[in-house]
Amino acid sequence: MRLFIVGIKHSGKTTFAKRLAKHLSLPFSDCDDLILSLTGEDARSLYRTHGKEYFMEKEYLATKEYIASNESFVLSLGGGASDNTSLMELLKKEGIILYLIRKKEDMLPVILKHGIPAFLDKDNIEGSFYALYERRNEIYKRYATISVNLGEYRDKDDTERFLIKTLEENNYGIK
Repeated sequence: MRLFIVGIKHSGKTTFAKRLAKHLSLPFSDCDDLILSLTGEDARSLYRTHGKEYFMEKEYLATKEYIASNESFVLSLGGGASDNTSLMELLKKEGIILYLIRKKEDMLPVILKHGIPAFLDKDNIEGSFYALYERRNEIYKRYATISVNLGEYRDKDDTERFLIKTLEENNYGIK
């Protein structure tokens, strides 16, 4: 099984990818770690230093190499993976894409707890986030094998059980 976890920034991708990997007895990886291994530079620095196109090329290459080297795994992708069409096509071809959805109204405060990200317009934080969210949401829905509405996921154990049940009900080899 190759399970790719995608979603908007701070939607719970890494948290639930780790939990699902443990439940499924599969290795877990995070795409940011793959990028670091490939380039020697962390994902944020790489993006800032070299720009979006270069970053997306390395994101794609790191993921492609990982897939080629591993038969089964759970991989958490970055929040902007939706912008990388080559990457999304690769994921669709190579495994199950699980899209974790949370309401944009619930997500913005979580994102802003960590400061205003560079991808948001400082003069129109809410408007720029909502526009970005809508665009990425449409892309993720188009590529996702399965989309799951998480709500606020206050209880991570319940959410994990919900995700496992959802995968089981959709016959994705989860037991």
